[in-house]
Amino acid sequence: MSKHTLSVLVENKPGVLARIAALFSRRGFNIDSLAVGPTEHPDVSRMTIVVNVEDLPLEQVTKQLNKLVNVIKIVELDQSAAIQRELVLVKVRADNETRSQIVEIVQLFRAKTVDVSPDAVTIEATGSSDKLEAMLRMLEPYGIKELVQSGLVAIGRGARSITDRSLRALDRSA
Repeated sequence: MSKHTLSVLVENKPGVLARIAALFSRRGFNIDSLAVGPTEHPDVSRMTIVVNVEDLPLEQVTKQLNKLVNVIKIVELDQSAAIQRELVLVKVRADNETRSQIVEIVQLFRAKTVDVSPDAVTIEATGSSDKLEAMLRMLEPYGIKELVQSGLVAIGRGARSITDRSLRALDRSA
């Protein structure tokens, strides 16, 4: 099995997320990561879905996704042709002795300290999954009190946009 990142443009309407997630569930696929948000067009949302699956079943799911009324376009983003990022907020135990060591780690990974209290430091970091995992491994010995991580978001490299032609076609059909 291999990881696949799908960028799915959908109409920004209630129930679309549930229908798409249900389609993956019915096929027995676990979604590794799911991020949904608005695009530059208020009536269109972009879903970034990461699944770990073989190529043939993924092709079948993609065809079924394309049949859903609210799906505008699906593109599989190749890692080398896309910019992929995740966000993590992590609260780490810190006292007067360890705080400076934690701040050094934060700087090493080009992260930000967003909150400091007498017994904890909260850190915000963005980057690839590998970078974030490496940072968390470095912070683990200090004691991670709390962690929240976004799903992966991705966009293709270069000037080309998947929304350009797709939305023009949608405008003509409306």
